[in-house]
Amino acid sequence: MTVSYSLEVADARFGGFTKLLFRWKGSIYKLLYKELLVFSGVYLFFSVYYRFLLTAKQQDLFERVALYCDQFTNTNFIPVLFVLGFYVTLAFNRWWGQYTSFPLPDNLMMVVSGNVHGADERGRLLRRTLMRYANLSSVLILRSISTRVLKRFPTLEHIVEAGFMTTNELKKFESLHCDFNKYWMPLTWFSNLASRAREEGRVRDDIALRLLMDELNKYRAKCSLLFHYDWISIPLVYTQVVTIAVYSFFAFCVIGRQFLNPEKGYKDHNLDLYVPVFTLMQFFFYAGWLKVGELIINPFGEDDDDFETNQLIDRNIQVSMLAVDDMYQNLAPLEKDKHWAQRHFSIPYTLSTTADSLRPAFKGSTFDMRMSAEDLEVHTPRSKQFLPLKSSLGNSLDILLQRGKGMLRGGSLPSLIDVSSHPNDDVAALPEGPSNAGAKQQKQVTGVMSADAPIALLLLSY
Repeated sequence: MTVSYSLEVADARFGGFTKLLFRWKGSIYKLLYKELLVFSGVYLFFSVYYRFLLTAKQQDLFERVALYCDQFTNTNFIPVLFVLGFYVTLAFNRWWGQYTSFPLPDNLMMVVSGNVHGADERGRLLRRTLMRYANLSSVLILRSISTRVLKRFPTLEHIVEAGFMTTNELKKFESLHCDFNKYWMPLTWFSNLASRAREEGRVRDDIALRLLMDELNKYRAKCSLLFHYDWISIPLVYTQVVTIAVYSFFAFCVIGRQFLNPEKGYKDHNLDLYVPVFTLMQFFFYAGWLKVGELIINPFGEDDDDFETNQLIDRNIQVSMLAVDDMYQNLAPLEKDKHWAQRHFSIPYTLSTTADSLRPAFKGSTFDMRMSAEDLEVHTPRSKQFLPLKSSLGNSLDILLQRGKGMLRGGSLPSLIDVSSHPNDDVAALPEGPSNAGAKQQKQVTGVMSADAPIALLLLSY
């Protein structure tokens, strides 16, 4: 069964994970110890062969080969970390996707219990049959992908014996010829039976029937997704690349990580420890990582951490039948709750949780933010004003902006374009005199600006 250790790590403490290192079931030791023994045995064989069975000339040749192999194992010639990391991440995402795709009947049984009415035998039969069809579909799909479920129900007769299917339903199931998996047939029976319940008035309206169909399609989609997860695996070439990378890396390590004669003065071979401690640790980490990917790539087997499919089948059929049968309209009498007469009340704590009641409630991360007195003063923003430009051109532009605003209030944009494109018409009409000199200068400046009409229009729009 699945190994759970959630209680042991509920609180983070000193050495919290240490106690988990001594477990055997579901551990990396149980998964990897055979490969580790093989690697250690091969390494020991070459070490003994080098030290006691080779001649001096043969030892020199072996040492040159060992140095050559060690050169590649200590570089990135074989990208073990890259291929392993990406592969395990991909396998883990696939593993989690398969878990979330497991068809659970909880939503469907709530809809059936609340929308298929009738306390008589006919109503009870309809509700139980609908949920039996849904569970039958999940059993059929799990039987196709899980070795545990197939061992439990090796034939369809075993499913009939378990009560998921009747003899007549088995005959109809076998009479329909189909080259593909027929796990969807009970769900088709479900939809037809729900339509019949609508005709009989057991389902009160079309909205309730639509709700039944929507939940049925969600349930069917999960069954289909599990089937496709089993059908479409991670590409075999990628699995082969990862396996070859790890095994070839440690095949070179068997030779390249040998302790050579320190008297010959080879670089980084000053000690002769006989046991390659760090190489064994490296094998434990890399090969263990590969084993993790092998474990989670298909969680429907019989490993310690694979999904408990048989237990889930038992849970689903029992819970769904209780929801649509025993609990149908089985309500406790309505009573006033304990705090009916109290406007403000608190829920009691046990002695071990009293400290939680003394902590202030969280109201937001900025609730306790401190601000200065100046920041608390109320400030009313001033209205937008044009800043005067300190030049004759700036003054003329300011006048132009003010005039343009007035024209936009009193006229249309085309009239404004006409005025700005013929600025000198009004200048000639003005009589000579000191009183009109400023107006003429203003008109002339406006005429200069009208040469670039788009800029003037942009300023006016501002």
